Amino acid sequence: MNLHEVLKAGRSGFVYTALGISFALLAGLALGGMLQVRGNSSFLITVGTAICGGSAIAAIGPILHADDEELGVSLGTVFILNSVALLIFPAIGGGLHLSQSQFGLWAALAIHDTSSVVGAAAKYGPQALVIGTTVKLARALWIVPLAFGTAAIVRRKSKSHGDSEISSESKVQFPWFILFFCLAAIFNTYFPTISRLSHPFFTLGRLGLTATLFLIGTGISRATLKEVGWRPLLQGVLLWAVVGITSLYFIRIGWIAL
Repeated sequence: MNLHEVLKAGRSGFVYTALGISFALLAGLALGGMLQVRGNSSFLITVGTAICGGSAIAAIGPILHADDEELGVSLGTVFILNSVALLIFPAIGGGLHLSQSQFGLWAALAIHDTSSVVGAAAKYGPQALVIGTTVKLARALWIVPLAFGTAAIVRRKSKSHGDSEISSESKVQFPWFILFFCLAAIFNTYFPTISRLSHPFFTLGRLGLTATLFLIGTGISRATLKEVGWRPLLQGVLLWAVVGITSLYFIRIGWIAL
């Protein structure tokens, strides 16, 4: 991808991303409270839907000191919905005659994980792939401020409860895959010799993505579905539907566009 295309899509999608994340966080927490989803699972499912699926859950989970069950429930919910999105989003986009630009935006705003956004957008078309990937990676950057904010709240609560031991496990993890994406765009734009190698790297990337999506599929089993339970899964489905339908509506009427 060319760096200038990346910057253009990133700038245009910034406001939509900020508004979309804020809306998803508020809606997710409200749904979690209504459905009485226990523990940290509600917040983890919410941040996973709002920002970047499994990456957001993996970053925020240790800060909240979420246990294995809470992480498993949250990741299971997100991965189930990722699998569904890969199948239905291109079909819905085609049925509604969305342009590639519209579909790329919608995929970035409504599909959980970057890998699934790339998979769905690549199936829809090359322009959808460029826009979907860039806007989704810009969205994933919000993991960092959210992680810092969550860590600050956790520390404040620990102090208010008289816990003298503030765990060092609440370190914020930077999503390094975003940095490598930016470096790849820089090399592809400004180093012609390296840019000639972009085709074999692109082929390797598609193979890696295929392997990633296969591994996501192998993580979905009856045991996963049973562990998730109906309350967290219902929260995830409802929040995903609200975010997906709302973002699609505003894209269709032209309020969200690149």
